[in-house]
Amino acid sequence: MRPMDRRLFLRHAALIGCSAAASPLITPMAFASAPGDNRLVVIVLRGAMDGLDAFQPYGDPDLAGLRRTISLGPDHGALDLDGFFALHPALSGLMPLWQAGQLAFAPAVSTPYRDKRSHFDGQDMLEAGTGTDAPIRNQTDGWLNRLLQQMPDQSSQTAYAVGGERMRILDGAADSMSWSPRSTLNLSPQAERLLAHVYHDDPLLRHSSEQAIAIAEGLSPDILSEGRMSEHLELARFTADRLNRETRIATFSISGWDTHAAQANTLKRALTQLSEAILTLRDELGRNWDTTTVMAMTEFGRTARENGSAGTDHGTGGAMLVAGGAVRGGRVLGEWPGLAEGDLYAGRDLMPVRDIRAYAAWAMHQKFGIARSTLEGAIFPGLDMGGDPRLLA
Repeated sequence: MRPMDRRLFLRHAALIGCSAAASPLITPMAFASAPGDNRLVVIVLRGAMDGLDAFQPYGDPDLAGLRRTISLGPDHGALDLDGFFALHPALSGLMPLWQAGQLAFAPAVSTPYRDKRSHFDGQDMLEAGTGTDAPIRNQTDGWLNRLLQQMPDQSSQTAYAVGGERMRILDGAADSMSWSPRSTLNLSPQAERLLAHVYHDDPLLRHSSEQAIAIAEGLSPDILSEGRMSEHLELARFTADRLNRETRIATFSISGWDTHAAQANTLKRALTQLSEAILTLRDELGRNWDTTTVMAMTEFGRTARENGSAGTDHGTGGAMLVAGGAVRGGRVLGEWPGLAEGDLYAGRDLMPVRDIRAYAAWAMHQKFGIARSTLEGAIFPGLDMGGDPRLLA
């Protein structure tokens, strides 16, 4: 990583002047510019989303015997999609996207990570994008950084990370910058006037500097608490603002997907946040939504069987959500392995039928013109992309 001088630090400090009330600086984010108008957003769902509940295969005759209080299908509020799968009620806000052909999902996907079922290792594997899970800790770069090294117009690229920790996805040899707060943002009156003066005539950074000043003037504890509840909205708004400017690739996280107990309540909250974040991206991007692809991925799935605490435990096969104006949606991507006893992975989990990296690779191939050989070799080592899923319109 190249060091930032004082001017560059001030410039990027203003650049990330999004609402501190929503704590976006605690949640790591990464952004990169790239040639052209196509945009890619990767949302990492930290905690292992239960894909069987988000996209309920109510048409599978074995589902009812595995789950008695969750994933109950259209008879309990889920929205029928195609006569076999139903959309969780908390994702109902996305139904118009499905109907408009701007939402799709892939069931039964996973990274190559198997059996250990550690959130940390699973997330590292997802962001590293490599084809082996041993030893994960020795994998020091991420697939976004490797993508930047392979883009056709290197001179047009910058990348930076925002947050208390860097995302592994951006680690690597390609130049990048990072910014994180050492303490609560607190500007003196003199610093406020200086910041306002420096960026007054800067069309890119004026609004962000004004936000930073407003934040520094102080927020009540009630506002701070409310902000934390809407962090996903602030992340989405800030991401859209970057994408409406020079950014073409963005990634951020939404947490809260670990549902060992009382899954009905926990998953509802997390899915609502995901739905709201996607709809916020759509609204804030405006016409740029037409060239945007959003991919929501999680580190692994959850057990096919409901546990004794009305939840699910760490599993293998999960689901990926894809949305955007550039998506060929209104359909299920890939195959369904079934939930019969003999179809489950290790007798307990949904069997993965496709590497989740393949969908990301096909999106990059179509959006940025990256050669298949490069994607299968340099960016996602060990990947077999398989047949074209015709992900994008």
